[in-house]
Amino acid sequence: MKRIDWFYRLLILVMIFLVGRLIVLQVVDQDYYRVLADENRVKLEIIRARRGVIYDRHGEMLVKNTAEGREYVYGEAMSQVLGYAGEISEEELKMCEEKDDCQFGLGDVIGKMGIEKEYDSSLRGEDGGVLVEQDAEGERLREIGRKEPVNGRDLSLTLDWGLQRKAYELMAKEPGAVVASDPMTGEILALVSSPGFRPDKLEEFVNDKDLPMFNRAIGGEYPPGSVFKVVTAIGALEEGKVDEETEIEDTGEILIGAYRFGNWYYDQYGRKEGRLEITRAIARSNDIFFYKLGEWLGMMALSDWAKYFGLGSVTEIDLPGEANGLIPDPEWKEEFKGEQWYLGDTYISAIGQGDILTTPLQVNQMMSVIAGGSKWCQPHLLKTDKDMCRRLDISQESLDLVTEGLKQVAETGGTAWPLFDFKVKGERIYVAGKTGTAEFGDPKERTHAWFTGFAPLEKPNIVVTVLMEAAGEGSDKAAPIVKDLLSYWFNRQ
Repeated sequence: MKRIDWFYRLLILVMIFLVGRLIVLQVVDQDYYRVLADENRVKLEIIRARRGVIYDRHGEMLVKNTAEGREYVYGEAMSQVLGYAGEISEEELKMCEEKDDCQFGLGDVIGKMGIEKEYDSSLRGEDGGVLVEQDAEGERLREIGRKEPVNGRDLSLTLDWGLQRKAYELMAKEPGAVVASDPMTGEILALVSSPGFRPDKLEEFVNDKDLPMFNRAIGGEYPPGSVFKVVTAIGALEEGKVDEETEIEDTGEILIGAYRFGNWYYDQYGRKEGRLEITRAIARSNDIFFYKLGEWLGMMALSDWAKYFGLGSVTEIDLPGEANGLIPDPEWKEEFKGEQWYLGDTYISAIGQGDILTTPLQVNQMMSVIAGGSKWCQPHLLKTDKDMCRRLDISQESLDLVTEGLKQVAETGGTAWPLFDFKVKGERIYVAGKTGTAEFGDPKERTHAWFTGFAPLEKPNIVVTVLMEAAGEGSDKAAPIVKDLLSYWFNRQ
């Protein structure tokens, strides 16, 4: 009997527990479990918004949508400027969720570089969704509600796809950059960083020693060398330190104590060039002439003029990753190096050496000011009807003298021999430009090669800047690329 009593007592306890649990499930927690039941019955199906398509200035499709994602039609040639889009990573999502207005979730596609990143909010659009009721087997029973997606905005860029592709081909995957722009509007016609990468095979390029995913055109900082003499010339003319009749004798070298400052022509060939005025000094890129201009102008004024042209700060082009560059002065050297500024520092700064650093885009902007008759136009990649230009306070007399010197650079006796007697379809096209061969402290004594110039001389419609890293002299390496690019441009026109 005692065993039966214990059995009934245990059975009663079990029944009490089950009834209690049932009460909790059906009464106390009924709202919670109703939600779970409803969620098993109602499902949200996301309708992805179509990401915007990207076109060039002529309506040529550069980026389109495919079943697998985004297709970048011109691959490596456009890679740095267009960038790429991809599924948001857990790290990116975590960073987003730390902000109050995060709108992303796992599976969302976002722009991660270039135009895709800069204009992501416009390109991305807004996803929609459908609420559907389903049975226990997951079969759809009915549609409860729907929100249509808002497709992303299509973008028209200022880029000329043919010019971009030609520039990339001419660089032959050698490290460097090409920037081409319209000096009257600030529209970027081509922006190439070489070598490029393939957005569909990122894993092959991420750790490449040649840094194909680094945008050299806007993020690379380089000593400009002799292309900087444009700034020195304008500054000295505007400050009244020289005029069209001022002559300086080429002594081959200047000695200050134990320090020597030579002219490239004297160092290479042991020859001097006599007395030169400013246009001839620009044409011959005479270092002695520009050492003296720097001395007469002074480093503070030279620094101010460089910054007036936009050097030493971002241009605010509509791309992420732009670098500032650097325009030093005595205060900067004291603060960051703890050293005094000397006349020799001014000498080498006047010819674009020393601590001066510029990006290829900034050099292109500098030359655009001359080509545009003192117009400084905001460089941009998105087509717009907005006027993005302003006038710099530079006299026409100074512009004319410097332009004449730049014209002589590309004529017999100048330094840009590949552009002598430049013709397209048998017609002479006058080019104005400046070569640059910039030392950068390389143990092998290699130099960066620069050329920046514009054409046609009277009514310029293109400014082209080429930088080739550690390639040699600007006249031998960069100028031929500019010639071929201008030939392509004017042949099409």
